[in-house]
Amino acid sequence: MSLPNAFHDIAGRVNNWGRWGADDELGTLNLITDEVVREAAATVRSGRRIPLALPLRRDGVQTGVIPGRIDPLHVMVQINQELFGPGTVACSDDAVTMGLQAATHWDALPHVSHSGRIYNGRPADTITPHGGAGFSGMDKVRQVVSRGVLLDVARVRGTDRLDGGYAVTPEDLDAAEELAGTRVRAGDIALVRTGQVRLCLSGDRHAYAYPSPGLSIRTPEWFHARDVGAVANDTLTFEVFPPEVDGLWLPVHALHLVEMGMPQGQNWNLEELSTVCGEAGRYAFLLTATPEPFTGATGAPVAPVAVL
Repeated sequence: MSLPNAFHDIAGRVNNWGRWGADDELGTLNLITDEVVREAAATVRSGRRIPLALPLRRDGVQTGVIPGRIDPLHVMVQINQELFGPGTVACSDDAVTMGLQAATHWDALPHVSHSGRIYNGRPADTITPHGGAGFSGMDKVRQVVSRGVLLDVARVRGTDRLDGGYAVTPEDLDAAEELAGTRVRAGDIALVRTGQVRLCLSGDRHAYAYPSPGLSIRTPEWFHARDVGAVANDTLTFEVFPPEVDGLWLPVHALHLVEMGMPQGQNWNLEELSTVCGEAGRYAFLLTATPEPFTGATGAPVAPVAVL
């Protein structure tokens, strides 16, 4: 089915094409200014560091549902090899084959397209088999450091994990923002916790993937109104799955990446962060989350760290 009028109406309200110039390839990451980073650094009090990445492992979150997106295949290419002759220092090296969106990752702006276009109105066919993304590839994202805000929707709704198929609404985000005690502002990175990753951590990869809570098609306008720099959450699909509208697949991806130019992250482990933020009574922190700079990539792994 073609994209419905309701989708195009939202797209028109959140569209950022041309906002940072016709040549822009970064989108909302432009909102992470030096001032934003200085204010983010000022949130650090204890220096406690919370890792947010899932392990890169063979039995990771991928189950074969998404074609070609494979968990890491890790092999040793040399083990204790004395490269410079007997008795010299020995080396061990590894190699890995994996989907760049296999585990904890950022989606780059050209990860999805619609109506033949990617962010800033560029043609979708600028993504090629050998060159990858000609524009807005992950290598263009040189650094991602900002103030992170945990929007703990699961906690505010009084549960460890939202039900599969629960659509996180703007009202949920308002309630989580109130719990956080701070308003999400320009250049912030919003981390939306649903608790779904608990299934993955317990070993139930299939239940983790489907059905899944996630962001509603109504939420892009919430993030746009606050000029959020990027959004990540603790699910495989990011948005609610199955979709809210029958046959309308990945509308939140299209609104975020194509229309807004806003990176989004999946498979982030927000469980320890939720506990620490709840104990400390504060939900804002310095967040470092720079992706691996694969040239032309439409996504890349990341090992984010929240510093409180």
